[in-house]
Amino acid sequence: MWGDKKADAPAKSPLPQQQPQQQSPKSPAPADRLASFPGEAKTMAPIDSTYPATSSSSSSGLARLGATLHVKGEITGNEDLHIDGTVEGLVQLEDRKLTVGASAKVTADIIAREVVVYGNVKGNLRARDRIEIKKDGSVAGDLTTARIMIEDGAYFKGSIEIDKTGDAGDNDSKAAYTRNARSTAATSSSVS
Repeated sequence: MWGDKKADAPAKSPLPQQQPQQQSPKSPAPADRLASFPGEAKTMAPIDSTYPATSSSSSSGLARLGATLHVKGEITGNEDLHIDGTVEGLVQLEDRKLTVGASAKVTADIIAREVVVYGNVKGNLRARDRIEIKKDGSVAGDLTTARIMIEDGAYFKGSIEIDKTGDAGDNDSKAAYTRNARSTAATSSSVS
C-alpha cells in the first residue's frame, strides 16, 4: 500500500480545472475588456433596415396608408401620400401628390398638387397641376385642375373646371365641362 501512490493521489482530469474568477472593483466591465485586446473588434447588433431612418428631410418622402386602415377626419401634410385604405373627411396636401390606390375607398374632399385615382373617390378634387383617373378608377364629384386625363374605362360623374392659373378665384381663365357617363372612347380621354 505504501508503494501504491495512484490510490492516494487525486485523479487528473484531461480538462483544466476552472477557478472561479473574482472581479475586483478596478477590473474593467466585460464590454471594456473586449476593447482592451489589440486586434479584436466588438460585435454590434445588426441594423434593422425595415424602417427608414427619420430625418428633417423626410418631408420629401412617400407616406402610405395601408389597405386595412380606416381614417375619419382630416389628413394634412407635406409628403406624397398613397392611400390603399378607407378615408372619410378631408385630405389636404397642397404641394404634394396624392395617389388613391386600387383598393382605396375615399369619401373626402381632396386638395393637392397632383391627384392620381386608381380606386374609388366620392368628393370634390382640386389639384393645382393635374388630375388623372385611371382605367379602373371611379370619381363622383367636381374636379378643378389645370390638366385632366381620364383613361378609357374610367368612371366619372361631376363637373370639370379647367383652372389655367392654378388659382380657383380667377374665372376668366377657366373652361367648365360637365360629364355624367362612363368613359368609352377608344383611346385615353385628355383635356388640357
